[in-house]
Amino acid sequence: MILYSATKSDFRNDVTTNLIEDKITSLFKLKFGRRVGPSETQSWRNSLMYMSNILEDQEIPTDSHVAIEYKIPNTNNRIDFILSGQNAYRQNTVVIVELKQWTEIEATQKDAIVKTRLGGGWVETTHPSYQAWTYAATLSDFNSAIEDAEVTLAPCAYIHNCENGSVLKGSFYQEHTTKAPVFLKKDTQLLREFIKKHVKYGDSKDILYQIDNGKIRPSRHLAEKLSSMLKGNREFIMLDDQKIVFETAIQLSESTHAKQKNVLIVEGGPGSGKSVVAINLLVELTRREKTSKYVTKNAAPRAVYEQYLTGSFKKSHISNLFVGSGGFHNTDYNSFDALIVDEAHRLNEKSGLFSNLGENQIKELINSALFTVFFLDENQKVTLKDIGNKEEITRWAKKLKANIHHLTLDSQYRCNGSQAYIAWLDNLLQIKSTANETLTDLNYDFKVFNDPKELRSSIQELNKINDKSRIVAGYCWPWLSKKDPNKFDIVIGKNFKMQWNLTQDGSAWIIQPKSINQVGCIHTCQGLELDYVGVIIGPDFVIRNGVAMTDGFKRDKGDQSLKGMKSRIKVDPEKTKKEVDAIIKNTYKTLMTRGTKGCLVYSTDEETREYFKEMLELK
Repeated sequence: MILYSATKSDFRNDVTTNLIEDKITSLFKLKFGRRVGPSETQSWRNSLMYMSNILEDQEIPTDSHVAIEYKIPNTNNRIDFILSGQNAYRQNTVVIVELKQWTEIEATQKDAIVKTRLGGGWVETTHPSYQAWTYAATLSDFNSAIEDAEVTLAPCAYIHNCENGSVLKGSFYQEHTTKAPVFLKKDTQLLREFIKKHVKYGDSKDILYQIDNGKIRPSRHLAEKLSSMLKGNREFIMLDDQKIVFETAIQLSESTHAKQKNVLIVEGGPGSGKSVVAINLLVELTRREKTSKYVTKNAAPRAVYEQYLTGSFKKSHISNLFVGSGGFHNTDYNSFDALIVDEAHRLNEKSGLFSNLGENQIKELINSALFTVFFLDENQKVTLKDIGNKEEITRWAKKLKANIHHLTLDSQYRCNGSQAYIAWLDNLLQIKSTANETLTDLNYDFKVFNDPKELRSSIQELNKINDKSRIVAGYCWPWLSKKDPNKFDIVIGKNFKMQWNLTQDGSAWIIQPKSINQVGCIHTCQGLELDYVGVIIGPDFVIRNGVAMTDGFKRDKGDQSLKGMKSRIKVDPEKTKKEVDAIIKNTYKTLMTRGTKGCLVYSTDEETREYFKEMLELK
């Protein structure tokens, strides 16, 4: 949806006569159904004056067309400024300009992330060149008019208040500034030259109208790119019941229509291949020209699976296909053909940083798509906010009049293909009693260490094989190194100290080469796998006289998993104690099932270590 559209000549006249602000404000209320905040009004007033000055150049055609605040379909993103016309070869061209009022910028060690002053403090945000490029990539990938009318997109960013933004143009961000150049306050003429390079003639074919009314579907280019990434990629080969779930989901997606929504619930334990099926579905549905996204609350699987597909840690052409679960509270009904929700047990009720947005993420996901697939394991709920379960999904599916389908992934592809190890863990952690009281005859390497240094040495040695062994721990130690990289976080005794995963590693910590030297937590490894996992069990889980005891107050206060525990205890202590007990046990079970070949364990509590050893020695 385009908020404001005019020829260059009319746009400049609206700015000169001070009408532009009032016109956009009125159109915003009319089209989006809400008023504009004063900060947004001020940004239009300031930024559009700068763009009008840029367009003062007479070589930029007067009949080129301007669009302001174009809302990209199926997203909450809006493109600040668009100029359409034709280049020297008479090819349809659109220049995309991301406008920023920033004055101060700092670099970070994260790909496509910078720091600037917003709202009175320094905050991390996406590099404006990356932002402009992703908007162009999204249009190219999903708006049929771009492909059908052979429109060339030229993204850039204009930081018109910034005197010295050299960090934006630094070598660390060069990949992004090459795709979308960034222009500062002093670069007025450079921006004009950029625009004139792409827009030599006016917009006689009404390109903006075609874009605004273009059908939303995946482009052939995107489908081909995804398919080529999947071919031969061993990370995503489907076996046995995974193929059955895949084919059933495809069949349901084809039979779904506006008058009959479908919801598929797929249950499967750790290592059953839920994510393998999910990624294959994303690729195939895209190939079939269905607008689809891979959704998880946890950022780690999104980052890792994108890296597996692209072979790069850098932000890529397909980044917008991998999204969090909290961005659908403003999405229109049936905006997507399909949403593939992985780790659905981690869904929350509310969205937003302060859990104050939307009504219910399950409802919003089903509402947003014709067909929704939920992959879940209720025994991997690891925070008090996790609401994803079969009963809740079924309840909302019925409310939204969707057909409900159930499938199960029974096969085990982790832990050396042993369901028995999973059952043994249930016994070990006293989650539930099973027939598997011993690891005898199971081809799985499980060891208990008396010294965390020995565990670390063993994991580091195993990691030399193929860089697929890591150490993880329960969140019982403060993250001091987050603010001071010289401090250690996990300190045990006098001789063992390590840091939590470094901030610059981001969500893809588990596959970063240097991450062998840090310790991960549940948030950076859930939904992912290793060859060998080393698990440090903190004081939140101990064995006393053969009985498993959990204590949520032994978790570090910086851990968000048990946020709200104190207030819940006051209301219903017995229920809260059971919930906390389940979360702590589920957390360690999840950590201890990351390894396909083995799990090495150290507990800070001696009696717990002895209990683990006794359970190992049972015949």
